[in-house]
Amino acid sequence: MSTNVGVLVPHFGGESFKIRNALVGVLGRLVAKAYKDVEGDVSTKCLRLRGKQAMLEILLERCRDVSAYTRSRVLQVWAELCEEHAISIGLWNEVAVVASGRLVDKTAMVRKSALNLLITMLQHNPFGPQLRVAVFEATLEKFKEKLHVMEPSNTSDDTFEADNLHDGAAVEQGESVSDSCLTFSEEQQGKTAVIPEIGNLEQTRALVASLEAGLRFSQCITSLMPTLVQLLASSSATDVENTILLLMRCRQFQIDGSDASLRRMLPLVFSQDKSIYEAVESAFVTIYKRKNPMETAKNLLDLAIDSSIGDLAALEFLISSLMSKGEISMSTISALWDFFSFNVNGVVAEQSRGALSILCMAAKSNPSILGSHLQDIIDIGFGRWAKEEPLLARTACVALERLSEEDKDNLRSSSSKVFAALHSLITGFWLPDHIWYAAVDKAISTIYSVHPLPEAFAADIVKKSLNSVFGCTASDEVLNDVSIGPSNFMSTVPTAKLGRFLFIISHIALNQLVYIESCIRSIQKQKLKKEKLKVEKQQVNGGSAEVEMQGINAELGFGASEDAVIDSLSEKAEKEIVSGGSTEKNLIGYCAPFLSKLCRNLNLMQKFPELQASTMLALCRLMIIDSDFCESNLQLLFTVVESASSETVRSNCTVALGDLAVRFPNLLEPWTENMYARLRDPSESVRKNAVLVLSHLILNDMMKVKGYIYEMALRIEDEDKRISSLAKLFFNELSKKGSNPIYNLLPDILSRLCNQNIKEEAFYNIMQFLINSIKKDRQMEALVEKLCNRFSGVSEVKQWKHIAYCLSQLTFSEKGLKKLVGSFKAYEHSLCDDSVMDHFRSIVSKCKKFAKAEVRSCIEEFEEKLNKIHAAKKEQETTARNAQVHQQKVGSLEGFLIKEKSVVGNTSEGNYQTISSNTFVMPTDKNVSAKEGSPEAKDTISEESCVSSVMRECKADGMEVQSPQTFHRGVSKCSMRKVKGSATQDHIDNGSVRRRIRSTRRLSSTVLVLFPFFFVFLNRLLYFTICFDFFHIWNMR
Repeated sequence: MSTNVGVLVPHFGGESFKIRNALVGVLGRLVAKAYKDVEGDVSTKCLRLRGKQAMLEILLERCRDVSAYTRSRVLQVWAELCEEHAISIGLWNEVAVVASGRLVDKTAMVRKSALNLLITMLQHNPFGPQLRVAVFEATLEKFKEKLHVMEPSNTSDDTFEADNLHDGAAVEQGESVSDSCLTFSEEQQGKTAVIPEIGNLEQTRALVASLEAGLRFSQCITSLMPTLVQLLASSSATDVENTILLLMRCRQFQIDGSDASLRRMLPLVFSQDKSIYEAVESAFVTIYKRKNPMETAKNLLDLAIDSSIGDLAALEFLISSLMSKGEISMSTISALWDFFSFNVNGVVAEQSRGALSILCMAAKSNPSILGSHLQDIIDIGFGRWAKEEPLLARTACVALERLSEEDKDNLRSSSSKVFAALHSLITGFWLPDHIWYAAVDKAISTIYSVHPLPEAFAADIVKKSLNSVFGCTASDEVLNDVSIGPSNFMSTVPTAKLGRFLFIISHIALNQLVYIESCIRSIQKQKLKKEKLKVEKQQVNGGSAEVEMQGINAELGFGASEDAVIDSLSEKAEKEIVSGGSTEKNLIGYCAPFLSKLCRNLNLMQKFPELQASTMLALCRLMIIDSDFCESNLQLLFTVVESASSETVRSNCTVALGDLAVRFPNLLEPWTENMYARLRDPSESVRKNAVLVLSHLILNDMMKVKGYIYEMALRIEDEDKRISSLAKLFFNELSKKGSNPIYNLLPDILSRLCNQNIKEEAFYNIMQFLINSIKKDRQMEALVEKLCNRFSGVSEVKQWKHIAYCLSQLTFSEKGLKKLVGSFKAYEHSLCDDSVMDHFRSIVSKCKKFAKAEVRSCIEEFEEKLNKIHAAKKEQETTARNAQVHQQKVGSLEGFLIKEKSVVGNTSEGNYQTISSNTFVMPTDKNVSAKEGSPEAKDTISEESCVSSVMRECKADGMEVQSPQTFHRGVSKCSMRKVKGSATQDHIDNGSVRRRIRSTRRLSSTVLVLFPFFFVFLNRLLYFTICFDFFHIWNMR
């Protein structure tokens, strides 16, 4: 077989991927056989090794095959070779690099094969059970130093051996170098110290080379962690499952970053794919569950301590599920109670808090867990340990809230210590600010969940907090007047206390609303239960008449009166929280106008940004409760969310807008544009919250998708990658709703984006992503027609390019291609642009790939038609451009001639000056000729009559006018002779000038006469040229 491999290699260039897959499998088996077969002489072995190396190079090259099936098959063959230990250490890292590159392959089955190959390489790696980069680096450095020490001794040994040979020492031919070195070492060093032999030196070199290869392999696997985290979010279930398996294998071999990457799998428990949830659950049990309950408890509480809010929610879901399935034993629960109660040596307050968090998660499925240690929760959660670990108090509040109903009843009847601790926690100042708000949030919720009269207890808390902030005497005055200056107000009320007070009243008001709704639900449940019992009793007693009477009452609507009463009472109770419609204000009703006035004092808010965050949060909570209060402060809220300097304030207000849109959709509907405007905020956190809020509202049908959806499309190309991924996730989920709303939104998004000043690359990426979410052929065909029709109403080249690009991204079926050809007149005028033509050429090339024989001829005709029209349009553009240039030249020549005419006229008119009646008229400049049309015979004056010669003037229209004669009387003959001599001399000097001017004027007159005929000729020529082009194009069609 190995001698005939050359016959098989040319078949790798064939079109059939099945043949290539078979050849890859054959080469894999040959490589494995060549590695195991050790028979034969040295030359045969060398030949076999060369053949093996050539086959391995072919396998590496086939990893980049054009077919995904072949790439997948090659990676599978490499995995088989790893299992058979047929890959040398020198080639190990090269295979690992190739497999790492295939993790980003566009085909899911190739990624699956690459993940399996990496799992196999980790399992069968020749470098050891621990692959930490730091350990490899330290060990490698140690052995390099050892090798550096050993190499000089090797040089001295060789020198000593050469000296012995030079002295004629008898050394046998078969004696090895190691024996000679050993003799030298023993003679020189003796028994005190032993230098490694040369065999040890060679082994050290091999070990250093192996450590370097292991270090590169460890670094290669470590660098894959970001890619594996991205694969956890893949839409393919096989990617997620195999990535989890690879991460677990990495954790087994202690790869750096594997633990943090495994944490990223926790949110996948909320996946709707059952296989992904089972994979996450199985991995969680494998990693954190141990045979020893104490170890399991330790792993779980450490996980709870270091987790984020999102990871805690996922962990709670997992713990609750495992608790219901019995995967978490009661011995593990007992171990967690030991950690919480400090019954284990070395436990700190943070670990105690983590243990209580896990117990609260387990209590979600089994609430009776917490009732047995209720006193420990109170003593430890609100005792001295809470001051050392402030979050312990918040966790204790969560534990009290999750007690069973039986335990809550016992707590209401017996324990007053709990409520005193909660009262102290809310009104006290022993917790830091960043912990106090979270703890008080849970404490107030616990009061409304556990206390028998929560509204009375909450009112007492509000009063005490109000007195601690404003004082007993000045509270009413301050609440009624907040228009005083900020400096005086802040000297009266500390900002920290005021912020806490506003948080307390707003959170109590919100919990009061929830409490009212829970009471209404309990009343309705009791009502339904009584009606059900009454019906059952009547059926047992046979009271058919009463049942019939109740049916008649229900039809007449008498039974609905009780529900109407309940609804009216509920609405009245909700109104009384903020007292929007009542004349008598209650406790929170007094605070609401104060809070509104405080938020409107922008000078004060700018001076204290932390106070603004507290006041705006409180204002939003009160707006959620009461519609009238919301409507009166809605303008203020949008003003703050747009102009506030604090990023935190804008972010909180953006989240509150989502809650208000759910609570009062009719009030927020006119402000839809302002809500979308938050997507353009300069802050990344505000934009992220805006994307999350709008995604929640739109996907849950709480907000209609209007023309501003293009703002969300722009976030696909956001600078922040998380915002970009959230926007893409939104459109992916939107495409799954109904008949894909993106199909209806795409034309509007296209027109809006064309008017935006965005980069061309960003536009292309956005539209490509949106178009790829449309999968149905019918929608693609309809889009072809819609996009083609948009060409007719567009005159800008930029929009032509954008529409043509969108057309090029569509998938064309036979019907879609017919619609494109049928709409040729709509986009014919845009084919003059080269970019538009390139997009149409890409459409044609795309259609040619999968077209049938009968359709291919139509495509070629369409391509030929496009090329002809494009060439004709380009020729028309060239002709029009040349005509325009020629017309500009003609216009410039006409202007030049008119200018020359005016210059010549001005020169002839200003050549002579009028002199007084007793003076002869003389030229003003010798270089300027006399007046045109003056005959030479009349240029001289008569001596007998003393009359001057006749002069003629030339006007602007070319007509000559005779000037009146001038008579000179009383002039002496001597003077006359002088004048005559002077005139004769001037005539002689200016004769040549006059002749030159006369010839110039004749030429100008000729040009002016012929110019109109020449201009008419040029216009007629241009007209006939355009007509000829038009008829030529018409004949082509």
